[in-house]
Amino acid sequence: MLTFISFWRAAAVVLNDLGSSAFYAGGIAEESVGKSAPWFILGVMVFAFSVRKVYIESCSMFTRGGVYRVVKEALGGTFAKVSVSALMFDYILTGPISGVSAGQYITGLLNELLQVGAIHNWLPPALLQSAHAARQLPVDGTSAVFCVLVTIFYWWENIKGIKESTGKALEVMKITTVMVVIIIVWGIYTALSRHASFPPPPIPSNLHFSHDALGFLAGTHLATTLGLFGIIMAFGHSVLAMSGEETLAQVNREIEHPKLKNLKRAATVIAIYSFSFTGLVSLLAVMIIPDAVRIPIYRDNIISGLAMYMAGPITLRIIFRVFVVVVGFLILSGAVNTSLLGSTGVLMRIAEDGVLSDWFRKPHRRFGTSYRIVNLVAVLQLFTIIVTRGNVIVLGEAYAFGVIWSFTFNALAMLVLRWKYQGERGWKVPINLKINGREIPLGLLSVFCVLLTTAVTNLFTKSVATVSGIVFSLVFFIIFTISERQNARRQHDTALQMKEHFQLEHEEDIGRENLQIKRGGVLVTLSDPTRASALKWALARSNTDEQDIVVLTARMVGTGGSEYLDPSEQSFSEHEQMLFTKAVSVAESFGKHISLLVVPAAEIFTALVRTAVSLEVALVVSGLASTMTATEQAYQIGHAWEILPEPKQQFTYVIVTPDGQAQTFHLGAHAPTLNADDVQLVHRLWLNISRDPGFSELHHSDIVTYALTRLASDYARNKPEILDELRRTGCDGRRSVATLRSPVPTAAANMPMRALRENDRGDE
Repeated sequence: MLTFISFWRAAAVVLNDLGSSAFYAGGIAEESVGKSAPWFILGVMVFAFSVRKVYIESCSMFTRGGVYRVVKEALGGTFAKVSVSALMFDYILTGPISGVSAGQYITGLLNELLQVGAIHNWLPPALLQSAHAARQLPVDGTSAVFCVLVTIFYWWENIKGIKESTGKALEVMKITTVMVVIIIVWGIYTALSRHASFPPPPIPSNLHFSHDALGFLAGTHLATTLGLFGIIMAFGHSVLAMSGEETLAQVNREIEHPKLKNLKRAATVIAIYSFSFTGLVSLLAVMIIPDAVRIPIYRDNIISGLAMYMAGPITLRIIFRVFVVVVGFLILSGAVNTSLLGSTGVLMRIAEDGVLSDWFRKPHRRFGTSYRIVNLVAVLQLFTIIVTRGNVIVLGEAYAFGVIWSFTFNALAMLVLRWKYQGERGWKVPINLKINGREIPLGLLSVFCVLLTTAVTNLFTKSVATVSGIVFSLVFFIIFTISERQNARRQHDTALQMKEHFQLEHEEDIGRENLQIKRGGVLVTLSDPTRASALKWALARSNTDEQDIVVLTARMVGTGGSEYLDPSEQSFSEHEQMLFTKAVSVAESFGKHISLLVVPAAEIFTALVRTAVSLEVALVVSGLASTMTATEQAYQIGHAWEILPEPKQQFTYVIVTPDGQAQTFHLGAHAPTLNADDVQLVHRLWLNISRDPGFSELHHSDIVTYALTRLASDYARNKPEILDELRRTGCDGRRSVATLRSPVPTAAANMPMRALRENDRGDE
């Protein structure tokens, strides 16, 4: 929680899924629709640009977005549960299909090495079937074992937290990028040197659907009779190359400030990378690998086949083949991590909304992660691996169901939200026409129509996906519905489900070392979850890379307050839980890190000042108290600071009103803020005096020093008269009484000095 990541890490997480499809999408699509498949995969990659824009618009509206949140806002809870059920089918299959495909690459390489070893008599008799034939590993079974091991590894990484898992994803993408550059440059050189021809154009006469690809339409002639229908069918069989987009919405919560700008940066990186990798590699594979071996031998590891048929020495090709297998294993196994991240985010959204039991959201005692949800997803993925026995084709066919329907529901919901909420958004899908003051979202409408058409077509042509997807989604929908009703019975106010869960870690002393913060940070008080203006003000004006922000709430103890919890007690009070839930939500919307702190307090202002001094902060920010004016509130803080023993650090105190206006008070000795009249008065005195001989070196500061010294001397000799004059000066209209009576004590002198008040505009 609150460990924000760069847009590079966010893009890496998504690309571990989206980019991994390059290793299997081409083979699956070509087996289904024929040699024209690369054109449809390129078309899917281009269309993915538009789908990604829909997700950016939804993320600009909801920090914790995704299909569930968007669909619920637009279409209600029932549609939301249906859509998220289909989406979970996508995520549950993402891990197994990627992990099994990774195993296919490893197993294929091992089997080929065994064959080479048998030919050269390098193998012991135990590994030989006959004189020159090596034993072969069962491809599906061995791949399933690899997939199980990878799933367990990334399950543990996600138990530890997103910083761990995204770091792995970024390292994988760095290595993959090296492979992508080599394979594209080398592949283009090979294609040009051999004068390779492009695949046949994507027209109905060039489409050759397999029996499985026709699904429920097998035995009919719709695919050939209706040319456009055949094109849509082929597009639908290639759409699994577009998986992973929903993960962008799930990691949006974790993207650092500036959130929307970094989200768009991540989307741009994803778009360029996926088009270059998945699209171009699929095209080069058909151009370079001979037809006789491409599908029969390299269907499940198409990039390995591409490496083996490049132009160049066989030794170099074998070395590159090994590199491809290693990279393929890394990125495909990284997609397992993406599926865990994405599905955890989705289930967190529905658990927060009271659909899943709140039991799932309890944090891990050591790492603070939602480990029970991670456990659930990992168990479902392991079950899927065992049931399918590592069959990539079965997994790929079923996988497309969740991909296309989750996109369709999301696009439909965003269309409805355009009509329900007409206000400004952070970003909109382009091509919007205004007719008679009404905006027509042509771009968004076009994306939805393509998605819906493809999704409906897939229902009839992907029998495995339709049957398994509907059954899986129905089971999840029933589970969600029953769980929601049970939660509603246990807790009448379902809004209580929206509280985050925290662990209370007891410390004897409050210091920077405990919170791991730097000197000169910002301390923000929070006492009302409905009034977070102080936290928003601080986050908007702070660079948390340089200045840490600590959110503080005080727990009243002793007389008039509850007793302090035993250190072994790990739960917050309900009020504190609501306060920090709000703090987390605000911090996520800014994409900035905060630290959370509860302190016991017999007197609130003393506790606040002591904590500020202990943490060595430079700024303390509070909301305006409902029972005090800003002046009175500042006086209490100043008084609490004044009675602290030396040494004590000075800091600035800011009071933020609910409308975002701020008033600033400086504690301790500081340069006062002078208004224009005061500055002009000092300047006129300096002009007049400096004209006299002997005062040519006089400075403005000398005027101020003399005036203050004279005032101190007069005050010591004739206190009543000086006070009376000061009182009259404050009442003659030149300066407000409120300003002179802003009683914030300072440590500048023993006599009761008064601090000047200033707001954001610099007024006294």
